Amino acid sequence: MTVDYGPHGSSLRDLPRLRRTRRRRASSWDRTGGNDDRVTLRPGHAATMLDVADAGVVTHLWMTVAAPRTLRRPRGGPPDLLRRLVLRAWWDGEEHPSVAVPLGDFFGVGHGRTTNFVSLPLQMSPEDGKAFNCWFAMPFAAGARMEVTNEAETDVVVYFYVDHEELDEVGDDVGRFHAQWRRQLTSGVRPGPSNARYQFGGTNLTGAGNYTILEAEGHGHYVGCVLNVQNRRRTRRWNWYGEGDDMIFIDGEEWPPTLHGTGTEDYVNTAWCPTQTYSAPYHGVTLPGGRNWRGPVSLYRFHVEDPVVFERSIRVSIEHGHANRRSDDWSSVAYWYQAEPHRPFALAPVEERLPLR
Repeated sequence: MTVDYGPHGSSLRDLPRLRRTRRRRASSWDRTGGNDDRVTLRPGHAATMLDVADAGVVTHLWMTVAAPRTLRRPRGGPPDLLRRLVLRAWWDGEEHPSVAVPLGDFFGVGHGRTTNFVSLPLQMSPEDGKAFNCWFAMPFAAGARMEVTNEAETDVVVYFYVDHEELDEVGDDVGRFHAQWRRQLTSGVRPGPSNARYQFGGTNLTGAGNYTILEAEGHGHYVGCVLNVQNRRRTRRWNWYGEGDDMIFIDGEEWPPTLHGTGTEDYVNTAWCPTQTYSAPYHGVTLPGGRNWRGPVSLYRFHVEDPVVFERSIRVSIEHGHANRRSDDWSSVAYWYQAEPHRPFALAPVEERLPLR
């Protein structure tokens, strides 16, 4: 019997429909029968978590990692282990990975941090958010390879499950999953005597200087992002990092784009300069930034019910402060599906990924 990708959804209403797929799992279980159910990664080494040759779909990914305390928070600075570990995935024997993201950022929280939160596709679970889960479906027609690389300077232990289904075929109408990490120390304008003018002044009538979350070419749909901000301005005056409008340019359209938003917190479906942690299926604030938003901020917005379709190209962008007037540390992970081939992208070297001290 032919087993294809199938029409089944993942809602509770759809669960009674009988299926014919073959469930499989690749994990770090101890092949000796003992309890050492992990892989120890030496510096510069990679562990293959999944390597299959035929058609299928990854349905769930669980991971947790550990390293010496001195690495997690070096010399009293910020934790950086989760920016030194990298998750990569290749579908159908492609040369360039479709997923290349620092491990912690991929699972929904930036700055090398962990915290308990719940969304539909991504979760960090107790203890203290150190159990990582992903339910983004990742289909492939002719093989898949997934690996984690240790770019730290000490050994790291990795535990993992990669749950997947074997299929006979995957149709031509099924896109491939992609995830890309970006970072920019944005450059705005110098604050003047008027804080209100600095925070709310100026105009942006092109979108050219926006922070770019995603640039992709081909046919596909954008399904969301994790946004991280580290406030670089030291002041006792009101120091909100936001007010930046989201602007999504589809298929080469000129400014103003069809999808033009109203502010940073509005794009992630919150309001009024949020200072509270919150997690919902499709949006949330996992790290709110602390007093006067001086600490690390991490936000997410997933377009599960409202994917943004593009036929030829897409640029997902957001202003860094109103009219791009602020100079902060921005980073992000974009998630999308598309037909291959995709536009190749590179991951920044480890020294350019570490959190600011």
